[in-house]
Amino acid sequence: MKRDFLRLADFTLDEHQRLFRRAHELKALRKRGEAVRTLEGRSLLLLFEKHSTRTRLSFEAAIGQLGGSAITLPMQDSQLSRGETLSDTARVSSRYVDAILFRTFGDDRLEELARAATVPVINGLSDGGHPVQILADLFTIEERLGSVAGRTLAFIGDCASNMALSFCEAAPLFGFNLRLAAPEGYRPPPDLLRDALVTASPAEAAQGADVVITDVWISMGQEKETAARRQAFRGFLVDDSLLGHAADHAIVLHCLPAHRGEEISAEVIDGPRSAVLDEAENRMHVQKALLEQLILGK
Repeated sequence: MKRDFLRLADFTLDEHQRLFRRAHELKALRKRGEAVRTLEGRSLLLLFEKHSTRTRLSFEAAIGQLGGSAITLPMQDSQLSRGETLSDTARVSSRYVDAILFRTFGDDRLEELARAATVPVINGLSDGGHPVQILADLFTIEERLGSVAGRTLAFIGDCASNMALSFCEAAPLFGFNLRLAAPEGYRPPPDLLRDALVTASPAEAAQGADVVITDVWISMGQEKETAARRQAFRGFLVDDSLLGHAADHAIVLHCLPAHRGEEISAEVIDGPRSAVLDEAENRMHVQKALLEQLILGK
């Protein structure tokens, strides 16, 4: 029976840990220049309704390095843009490929495509979450700091974003402490908060934190809110001053693209405590393990 990866809770903690172990193996093999061909002859459809750089590149590279192939289909090049239903696209695509990645807006569209597809569907980003990015983030924390469990992660900025929502989902699953710093109106629904600390003070959230995380203030589709959002997030810049409140060993994550001088300073994102490039690279390694797990069932 096919399995989808639409949210982090689709896998158990044991399955996530097994996925991370395999990602470590695959990363080491690539570093040694050893080829892995576990997905020889397999294919992945990348279906995009939103722009993408890292999701597209990392998934194309991931399946290619495992011996498979990627078919990238932007929305404007597909019949979806001319009224074809998601279910028809999903059913037909399932006859051609072994898995589908879908990057979309509403989670209702993601779930509609997953219901119709007969091959695994992966959430490449939706309004409700960005689980493949969170996997890479948690893998990077494990790589840099050891176990994620028991660590304190501080998310600064738009805490109603898909990134923040996925961190809310991940915290009880992986056993880390989550702090969210955001102004009123930019916070997750109360039912998603669980034990997360929510504050309007970035300094309070960052105090003693092991990891400081931020993301853009204006995401795709929010361009009309630019002025209001910049005003709301004044004082939420992740800079050296804010990082001074975090633990001495703290690392900084940002899923990119970044606006230097807006949500994060150039000194921090390009500085010695930044794990941003490792985080971006690790998308590929973790997604290799994810593709193996979904397509091969292991």
